[in-house]
Amino acid sequence: MRSLSKLVCAMALMCLASMTAFAEQVTITFIQTNDIDKFEGSGERGGFARLNAVVSAERAKGGHVVYGHAGDMISPSLLSGLDKGEHTIMLTNLVPPDAFTPGNHEYDFGPDIFLKRMSEAKFPLIAANLRDAEGKPVKDFTDTLMIERGPVKIGIVGLTSDESYHASSPGNLKIANALETGLAKARELRDQGADFVVALTHSGHAEDRAMYDSRLFDLIMTGHDQDLLINYDGRTAMMESYEQADFVTIADIAFDISEKDGKRTVKWRPSFRVIDTRDVTPDPETKARTDELAAMLAKELDVAIGTTTTALDSRRATVRTGEAAMGNLVADALREAVNADVAITNGGGLRGNKEYPAGHALTRKDVLTELPFGNRTMKLQVSGATLLAALENGFSEIEDGGGRFPQVSGLKVEYDAGKPKGQRVVAVEANGKPLDVNAKYTLATNDFMANGGDGYVVFREAKPLLTVRDAKLMANDLMAYVTARKTISPSVEGRIVKK
Repeated sequence: MRSLSKLVCAMALMCLASMTAFAEQVTITFIQTNDIDKFEGSGERGGFARLNAVVSAERAKGGHVVYGHAGDMISPSLLSGLDKGEHTIMLTNLVPPDAFTPGNHEYDFGPDIFLKRMSEAKFPLIAANLRDAEGKPVKDFTDTLMIERGPVKIGIVGLTSDESYHASSPGNLKIANALETGLAKARELRDQGADFVVALTHSGHAEDRAMYDSRLFDLIMTGHDQDLLINYDGRTAMMESYEQADFVTIADIAFDISEKDGKRTVKWRPSFRVIDTRDVTPDPETKARTDELAAMLAKELDVAIGTTTTALDSRRATVRTGEAAMGNLVADALREAVNADVAITNGGGLRGNKEYPAGHALTRKDVLTELPFGNRTMKLQVSGATLLAALENGFSEIEDGGGRFPQVSGLKVEYDAGKPKGQRVVAVEANGKPLDVNAKYTLATNDFMANGGDGYVVFREAKPLLTVRDAKLMANDLMAYVTARKTISPSVEGRIVKK
């Protein structure tokens, strides 16, 4: 009987073992960043040194970590305008992510620079919807990653911004629809045995939401909108880390893995953290590098970029009351930068308040003195009626020296300051033809005005062709304009005429 009991017990144990092969619990920390191009951050928060410190601290805990970067790194900061993003790759290499997908700003300097920068990366590059000119996978890139953290198989699909054709300069690179590609790749990863599927994507709100609602992803780590975002509905999680690493979002996901009767079951539950990097001590090695970059940038700002053969005047009384050669220079640069029909920028945005004699060698420091606010060049589609209303606003405070006074390109405007506000524009020409109030025009302006600043509220309803999140710095656009020409000769030429 004793032998029979032992046999029964043994058989029971064998049966139990076959029913439950294993049961295990593990926690995996997912760290996410996006949209960081300024090496120093905002000063009080953010920057590469603080970001690298956060990631290093999490990895030093000895647990399982997955660090994903959702793109927009090599542009559009001031230093990136000088070295085309080389320093951002170097700083990221110091504490490399486990996966990186490009944002639209990775293509700002064209496909050749994009490929060069990516070749310098010492971290995995993924973008399932990116192909070269021949439709083949881009060198150094894969569509997806399958990584293991403990017993968990994590499938990650990378999705670059499919808005890049109008938001940047990818050239002959082919970028497919991110949503369609992402959903197909998510299914493939499931078929390949992924326990947990992640979208590492640089996409807008609508695509993010569609991925979320598809239920094909467990976690969406997104960039592009520059939101501080955490969302979880019991089935799918999504997070985004604002911008410049001012904040870093982290999801600590607890997994329960079991297998019964040959069937593997994975259950998970998240807890979230938001790291305010204001309270983070910068990583010493990265800080040493960024200090070097700051010193180099200061030195680079004294570099001449071109010479003006004509005198330039950015004094307050000049740029806020009439056409100015400096205003024409800036407006022309904005218009060319985004290939717009016309341009309007506010005289109050020019802050140098100084005169530059003919023969002056303009420096990068001069440009930043004139354009200190970090504004970006936006492109809008507007009607002729909207342009007329905007110009009326521009002349509405001329007697007070208001900063809204327009400096223009591609336009010729006659106005009468003696008439009532809102009725001062007498005549307008756009590119040599009378303004058609019913026609559509493309307009280059700055993000401050596009958001209704200085009373330009009519621009809020305009159709954005290049939004602030995709736009380059005005200062960089002006530097590029002058650098390309070497010699410039802006003058007052009758673009704005007072009757």
